[in-house]
Amino acid sequence: MACWSNRGCDDEMRERCPHAIDPREQCPLSCLYSRCDRETHRLATDPWLMLDPTVDRSAAAKEVCTTCVFFLTNGPRA
Repeated sequence: MACWSNRGCDDEMRERCPHAIDPREQCPLSCLYSRCDRETHRLATDPWLMLDPTVDRSAAAKEVCTTCVFFLTNGPRA
């Protein structure tokens, strides 16, 4: 499973989380558990990479992934 597919919360939290009810909804940046601790996570600063129209941002379970260099370069394409 790709890291951007994982929400980061446990089963109990997922049962009562308003964002996990709809699997297409991303965990917002404001969610404590949407933070990423992986060594591959780096915030993108290149505007061309961040605005790449071929990246399928809907594949990310967490909004924080949509600004990650690892996701933007290795994630699925539309």
